[in-house]
Amino acid sequence: MLSNSLIELDRAHLVHPVASYRGHEKAGVRVLKSAKGALVTDATGHTMVDGFAGLWCVNAGYGQDSIVEAATRQLRELPYATGYFGLGSEPAIRLAAELADRAPGDLNHVYFTLGGSDAVDSTIRFIHYYYHAKGTPQRDQFISVEQGYHGSSTAGSGLTALPAFHAGFGVPYDWQHKIPSHYAYRNPVGTDPQAIIDASVAALRTKVEALGAERVAAFYVEPIQGSGGVLVPPKGWMKAMRDVCHELDILFVADEVITGFGRTGPLFACLEDDVVPDFITTAKGLTSGYVPMGAVFMSDRVYNTIADGAGMAAIGHGYTYSAHPVSAAVGLECLRLYENGLLENGIRAGKRLMAGLQSLADHPLVGDVRGRGMLAAVELVTDKERKTPLPAAAEPARRIFDRAWDNGLVIRAFANGVLGYAPPLCCTDEDIDRIIDCTRKTLDQTLEDADVRSAMAK
Repeated sequence: MLSNSLIELDRAHLVHPVASYRGHEKAGVRVLKSAKGALVTDATGHTMVDGFAGLWCVNAGYGQDSIVEAATRQLRELPYATGYFGLGSEPAIRLAAELADRAPGDLNHVYFTLGGSDAVDSTIRFIHYYYHAKGTPQRDQFISVEQGYHGSSTAGSGLTALPAFHAGFGVPYDWQHKIPSHYAYRNPVGTDPQAIIDASVAALRTKVEALGAERVAAFYVEPIQGSGGVLVPPKGWMKAMRDVCHELDILFVADEVITGFGRTGPLFACLEDDVVPDFITTAKGLTSGYVPMGAVFMSDRVYNTIADGAGMAAIGHGYTYSAHPVSAAVGLECLRLYENGLLENGIRAGKRLMAGLQSLADHPLVGDVRGRGMLAAVELVTDKERKTPLPAAAEPARRIFDRAWDNGLVIRAFANGVLGYAPPLCCTDEDIDRIIDCTRKTLDQTLEDADVRSAMAK
């Protein structure tokens, strides 16, 4: 009765993110009840391994008592402190210092947000202010990468380059531009790493020239494109793009909302890529999803230009819940857990995950296996030579997700037939093996679908 009641209340009142409202009303909600480690249990008692860590975010795993205790202590001592009026709280100050100490290069200044979308939005505002302070307000054109994701806020959704986030919303705006993705599996230049890097560098230079170098403000990119299908660039790609931006005096923004905090191995993917951006945006793993929080890392150069440009005037950007003390307390404890074994375990588990997924490469439906650390994807096709995607009639996003769920696995099933993986860093060998076994079973079941077999016969 309780479960049925919740389903009806959800239908009547709760608006879900990135959902077909009518489709969701018809299907009804799946109510999650509890979780521990890498496992989640729904209201019916069905337990699954969470191969997607919530929404790429529960990096530390569920049920970490020390995180709960850190939040509880802070709630009792000081549940809220504004950052306005020159006020602050110890957890937020300490977290900013700890993060700056670990960030690449001179990213020594941290502005806290509520999540990834408003972190990206904040960079847009800071970048405009930066160029106004420099006396070059005409630099107002922004470039991002096709199939990239930079949130679903009013401005950030236009930097995002996925159709679902544009349709019906009047974005992208005319100041938001794109260059092609490095997408190695389907890149027109082929799979040679240097050819892909050269093509992306040329595309960025061409776009800047077309817009006018004196007009371009910033370039946004994810170290690995997450919501675009876990697209991993060739080694050296990030550095090559950063070098072009440095040469052309364009700000380089690394969106690490997904890749940050151990998802690819190190605390920040940029450390692995040997890149020092002008901004880094983070969220998700920052608090392991236990409470909302995001962060913008800002270089000394950018911070000082903004600060000097404002002088003694207030810089009019802020949020009520920026630098929230409870979120900051959670962030500090997550950081401690990462550096006391979770990062190391994530690297070990990531190797097992990638090896396990690679073992599926000879399955008739598997066209590509890619990833880095605990961030991976399997791309399904009906013809390996022609790289033919699954037919739309197969409804990959719904059918594969449902099958995996029934088999005891939560994954991200993209509409184009890509399966996304981002398990918690706490995964045991048993958890990883279960992910692989459930995936294999799901693929075998999908192979038996009439519409899939029909597409394979063509």
